Parts: sequence; C-alpha cells; structure tokens
Amino acid sequence: MFGNKSQCSICSKEIKGDDVVYVKMRYPKYKGMTEIKAYLKNEGRFICEDCFDKGDS
Repeated sequence: MFGNKSQCSICSKEIKGDDVVYVKMRYPKYKGMTEIKAYLKNEGRFICEDCFDKGDS
C-alpha cells in the first residue's frame, strides 16, 4: 500500500508530479475533509493525458 506509484489505468505509465491526468470516479456521497491524493488513489482511475487524447478511456 505504501510506496505504490500511481499509474495510468490504460498504458501503466507512471504518474509523476506536475503531470496532467484525468481521474474517472464516482462523485462522493458524503462531504467531509480528506487527504486528496489518498482519496483519488483509492477511489479513482488515473488516465494520462496521452491516453485521454487518444480517446481510449
């Protein structure tokens, strides 16, 4: 769990800081405070900009 790198769910390219990514996820039911990176990693699918532009999502 700790130290796992975020990857594109389509091409498995590693997501690095300052990369443009798209996240596919359901809108949360509840409101509240959370650590955004952890929430996105647990609840979303990252798609890199290249794969998104190709329309593979």
